[in-house]
Amino acid sequence: MIAQRKFTRPASIEEAIKIAHRQRDGYCYVAGGTDVLVNKFQGNAEVGCLIDITGIEELSKITVEGEELKIGSLVRLEDLRKHAAIADKFPSLITAANEVASPLLRKTATIGGNIFCENRCSFYNQSAWWREAIGFCLKCDGSVCIATGGRNACFSRFVSDTAPVLISAGAKIELRDIDGTNIVDLEAIYTGDGISPRNVPATSILKHIILPLDTEYKIAFRKLRPRQAVDFTSLTVAVSLNKNGDVRVVLGGVDPKPVVVDGALYDGVAEFTRIALKKSRVVDNDYYSRTYRREMIGVFIEQCLEELLK
Repeated sequence: MIAQRKFTRPASIEEAIKIAHRQRDGYCYVAGGTDVLVNKFQGNAEVGCLIDITGIEELSKITVEGEELKIGSLVRLEDLRKHAAIADKFPSLITAANEVASPLLRKTATIGGNIFCENRCSFYNQSAWWREAIGFCLKCDGSVCIATGGRNACFSRFVSDTAPVLISAGAKIELRDIDGTNIVDLEAIYTGDGISPRNVPATSILKHIILPLDTEYKIAFRKLRPRQAVDFTSLTVAVSLNKNGDVRVVLGGVDPKPVVVDGALYDGVAEFTRIALKKSRVVDNDYYSRTYRREMIGVFIEQCLEELLK
């Protein structure tokens, strides 16, 4: 039982990391708080210390360095559209950001928070009393996945809207920890384990999302959800096409991690859909049924490719 909760607001990345390393009752970095605080109020995240990193100015900047665009992790989703380089080279990122939550939340939510958004499941993201009434699942110390009846794996859904677009564009991320800086492919941080969906060290701070400016491609984006605001995705599809005819399809909402399919334009819709369906571990843990979401994968891939070929 955590007797006392702490709140701290460091002025630098180094200070924030040092504070994190000193905690014994758990901690969480918080910025926009649109995901973290909701999970806290639902009883899905209980920590002894909240480390507010919004005062770290260098995390809120967008810069162009050589052939790279660097987006600070604290850049608000609402502000992505205001930067000329993003509007020119990555308009699909603005489209995806505008599909997150609602206009009010986008004024607070950050791009770093969205790509680190916690996986979701209709049997887990409920109030504490609801979860107790239906029976605790694998993600909250139960012994069975309620969605599947299995005891070995959690299939909570990867639901970031911006990450599929970023992955389709070949994004990397810059992580800072007490030992220094590490740059990795964004795709590589997602584990496919619904209980522990990311393999980023807990004390690390996401500093930048890095996008290449020396590659010519177009990206199309689609999102399935019950309402046009607020709701998390039931299926996100981002498809990129470069000048050489290389295609990358990235799915969200249908697996504990992003589903990535690489190929060439001549492979066609049917082949991309076949591979995407084979790799997607879709279960009935969403508002829409498993069958319908699988059907919409092919529909969205076809629509995206048609848009890119116009």
